[in-house]
Amino acid sequence: MLYGRDSELRTIERLLADAEEGRSGVLVVRGEPGIGKTALLDHVLTGTSVRTLRGTGVEYEAELPYAGLSLLLRPALGHLDRLPDPQRQALAAAFGLAAGERSEPMFVGLAVLSLLSEYAGDGPLLCVVDDAQWLDRASHDALVFAARRLYAEGIALIFAAREDRHAFAAQGLPELPLAALRPEHASALLDEHARDMSATTRSRVLAESRGNPLALIELPVSLAGERSGGTLRPGALPLTSRLQIAFHGQVTRLDERTGMLLLLAASDDSGDLGILLRAGAGFGAGTADLAAAEEASLIVVDDDRLRFRHPLIRAAVQQRAPIDRRLAAHRALADAFDAPDHADRRAWHLAAAATGVDEPAATALESTGERARERSGHLAAALAYEKAARLSQDVPARTRRLVLAAEAASEAGELDRARTFAERAQSTATDDAIRARLLHVRALSDFWQGAFTNAHELLLQGAALTAGSRPERAARMLLQSIHTAWYLGEEELRFTLRELAALHLPPTAPVTPVVEFMIAAFPPKENAEQPDPRHAEDGHPDTRHPQNGRPAAGHPDTERPDLGDLIRIAPRTGNEEQRDLLLACGVGLALGQDVDAHHIASLFARESRLHGGIGRLPTILFFVAEAEIFESRHTDALATASEGLRIAQDSGQQQWISQFESVLAYLAGISGDEEAAHRHADAALAGGVGSAMPAGAPWSAWALGLLDLGLGRPESALNRLERLAREPLRHHISATRSIPDLVEAAVRFGAPERADEPLARFEQWAGRVDQRWADALVLRCHALLASDDVAEELWLAALARHESERRPLERARTGLLYGEWLRRLRRKTDARDRLRTALAEFDRLDARSWADRARTELGAIGGSATPQGPQPAGVLARLTPQELQITRLAAQGLSNRDIAAQLFLSPRTVGHHLYKAYPKLGIVSRTELTAIPELAALTG
Repeated sequence: MLYGRDSELRTIERLLADAEEGRSGVLVVRGEPGIGKTALLDHVLTGTSVRTLRGTGVEYEAELPYAGLSLLLRPALGHLDRLPDPQRQALAAAFGLAAGERSEPMFVGLAVLSLLSEYAGDGPLLCVVDDAQWLDRASHDALVFAARRLYAEGIALIFAAREDRHAFAAQGLPELPLAALRPEHASALLDEHARDMSATTRSRVLAESRGNPLALIELPVSLAGERSGGTLRPGALPLTSRLQIAFHGQVTRLDERTGMLLLLAASDDSGDLGILLRAGAGFGAGTADLAAAEEASLIVVDDDRLRFRHPLIRAAVQQRAPIDRRLAAHRALADAFDAPDHADRRAWHLAAAATGVDEPAATALESTGERARERSGHLAAALAYEKAARLSQDVPARTRRLVLAAEAASEAGELDRARTFAERAQSTATDDAIRARLLHVRALSDFWQGAFTNAHELLLQGAALTAGSRPERAARMLLQSIHTAWYLGEEELRFTLRELAALHLPPTAPVTPVVEFMIAAFPPKENAEQPDPRHAEDGHPDTRHPQNGRPAAGHPDTERPDLGDLIRIAPRTGNEEQRDLLLACGVGLALGQDVDAHHIASLFARESRLHGGIGRLPTILFFVAEAEIFESRHTDALATASEGLRIAQDSGQQQWISQFESVLAYLAGISGDEEAAHRHADAALAGGVGSAMPAGAPWSAWALGLLDLGLGRPESALNRLERLAREPLRHHISATRSIPDLVEAAVRFGAPERADEPLARFEQWAGRVDQRWADALVLRCHALLASDDVAEELWLAALARHESERRPLERARTGLLYGEWLRRLRRKTDARDRLRTALAEFDRLDARSWADRARTELGAIGGSATPQGPQPAGVLARLTPQELQITRLAAQGLSNRDIAAQLFLSPRTVGHHLYKAYPKLGIVSRTELTAIPELAALTG
């Protein structure tokens, strides 16, 4: 009987009821050792008719990638062939069932989600993972990713784990804590298991157990042993230690051969009875010797597998064994694991049996690390390499293996561990290339923890070490240091670019075109600006500032770097080359090449979706979202940023969580949703580490400044936007693009002089990027600053340049400002036409605060506004961001399975979202999607 868990059982029953109705759910059951997590799960599994899968984390299998996941999914592998090919191959390779390319644990997690959905079929499915704190890292990452993507598959997933949230990190998943039993329930449990006790003994057990069910069951046995000469002593030992001692006493009473078999089982954890008996044969132990352990309820043997009734029993077995017996057990197990497919287990047992330097064991472990890395088991690889280093015979081998350990730990996201390994290797590294790799590892650790200054210095040091001998490696470190410099300031950025320009790279090196593009993208500062004598090509007069003769847009003599040309000539063969091009894509946005950047980032996104590059997607999707915002495609940007944020949260990429929150703050600011804008901005700014600036700080400042400007608070807007105009932010893309807003805020506040220097920089930038929309914004700024006798020429010239561009928000804002200027001049008819046109655009874009401004202006001159109020962007505005993504892909003819693969969802979740979207779109079937004009425009 299960005592005192009625509330917890009701919670799990609701989870199962939801699964039976097609809704998925996740629960993390947490509690101290012995608190009853396993008993609760056993009770649920025994009492349900729902189809189930059960797995268990194993304490000593952290070095075997996907061991826990393989155990859980073994019954479902018959459905593997139903998965999309990339997912099927990734999961088969992860389990060692087939050779395949390395896949990220998150992509394996997507395959897990698809496999669970297929295994569930049309009915509910219950998945239980006990001792989740001991899952190997690869299994943990894959399962938690899948858990966060569950939605409409009818799957209930329950993890049972200890209280330590570092041991099993599952941030954001619902938790169910198991507390100690109340006194009446503890008494009932004790009475069931130990009736013949004196009142004194009973009181002592109740007091010492502190409501822990396992203690209530096991301490009476130990106290009986104490009375008969056992070793358990009363005292202030922690409860877990007292329980281990209690089990120790039970193990001690077994004969030697049985004890040896238990030690072998405790030392291996595979539970393979054949292996255990083969290893035990050398000690004269056989099957019959397990009977006593079974009778004592210490172990359970089922389906040729042996497991301990409780993990503390395993701990007690190991603790009581002398060192020579433990070493002998590992040697026997290494001999037993003699098959090629057991090479990893053999290597670890060889290492555990070593008592000093052991080069054969080190070599075997290095091979294990290589195999783990090929399966994306980066933490397992790091552990293997590090142990191999400890067993290495000579210093160069030890250093090399520590370098591999540091790099693998870095890839696993184990930043502190990576830094520790790198620092240990640094003390013995003599080769400059090796030292540079170690500096790179340390730099990445600092960067991802927000220590941008340290990261930048380390990258520069590493590049200096290899500039002469390995210039391509130096170039890649300097390209990465451009990223760190971006968070530090313009001076650091330009210094890095000078170092990059000084490298002597082979013309045929894959990195060379990217380096040349970067250098051309950020030319040295000029001391003086040269006027451009050109006249506008559209028939309008010269658009130089009426007061100072500065051109609105001028072309430099040097050839403008072109992102499209770079992508066409640069190779894209490996991860490093793709990372280089992705950085160039971001720089393309800094050059105003938004269309090319969006096109290229979208291509990268499609490749990443197809090949499982989930970890890269937040970076790629951020560039996509930026380009969509710049082109006023706010509905698309909302969908992109929402997806990017979910993936960044799932993968723990704090930098991109901050960035996407800030972009969502901007979109909320455009719509005039003050609460949402501040909520997202606060979330973006919460990502700072120490004194480091959060990655989303620039976009957040722009978002809140634009919000204030739209709501008629120019002073607050100006103060926020001026932060962007100063170091260390002024070189950011959002800082440059926000200058027209700063000019408007300064003019509306009555302090136009505060816009002089930022506008001069914006003019210089606009001249360099040579885009008509940038010219239009420069002209709008000058029109705001100009006297009435010349302003109209500038307004009309700005609108003419807007006309051919796909940026309706900026065109509408220019029209609104022109209409306001016309109203002040009492030209009511002209003003009415401009304001109505702007209002219609604002309503279509759901830019509510700007629409309210236009209505206010129309009301002031007696013009009628749209009586119905805002008219958002067609039927698509009724959809959630995820529904929009799914309907768009469905309109292209993709199946639910194909859509699921692209968006990292299950096919059943895709179908659920389509079912919800159809009524919002006014349709009843998939075939009608292509008839919706807005969707046709997006898919075309």
